[in-house]
Amino acid sequence: MKTPLLLSPKVSFLAACTFTVVAPVMGYFAIGLPPVIIVGGAALIGFCCWYFTYLKKPVDPSIILPLFILTVAGLQIHIVEEYLMGFAPAMSRLFGIPWSERSFLMVFALIGPVIYTLTSLGLYYKIPIAGFVAWFIFIGPGVAEFTHFIFPLIAPELLPHDPHSLTASIKGTRISQMPNFYVKTTGKYYFPGMWTAVLPMIPGCLAIYRLLIRKRL
Repeated sequence: MKTPLLLSPKVSFLAACTFTVVAPVMGYFAIGLPPVIIVGGAALIGFCCWYFTYLKKPVDPSIILPLFILTVAGLQIHIVEEYLMGFAPAMSRLFGIPWSERSFLMVFALIGPVIYTLTSLGLYYKIPIAGFVAWFIFIGPGVAEFTHFIFPLIAPELLPHDPHSLTASIKGTRISQMPNFYVKTTGKYYFPGMWTAVLPMIPGCLAIYRLLIRKRL
């Protein structure tokens, strides 16, 4: 009997490879280098972990699905704080990139939940590519959120010593109200998303631990 297309490990492998290459490249041309480092790094590490675990032997939904749901639930709460406190314009000022609030909302508040919902369904039915998305989320929000605690220590590329919000055009895109969270300028150790960064990190890191430990057994 022929394996259904969605259940084919080869198709999932090709889809994961495509995402790992295409997503960082698109991010680079749309915003700049930071997406390549953050998204590309998470995708590459997630791909390697997925290849040696879930792709070879899909995990029982009772093990991975609850942790995935908890991770994305924590991530959505985290995104609320990021939006309210100006994460996208703050990143624009920090790295000199054109990241508008509109694009931030489109990716993380609108498209993201659709992907998370479909991934949950895929994990329930043990579809290989769903495991890759889960690993990507576990590595990204599960580990990479610690960068929120580093960002306040980095001097912004745009007027680092001016504590006031800045409105400017970056690579042809006008970004309004870019706040400065450089601790040496503001005297406050904070960056948008810092308070809730641990919410997706806890279940994400636990998922990584459980999946890797299970691999050794």
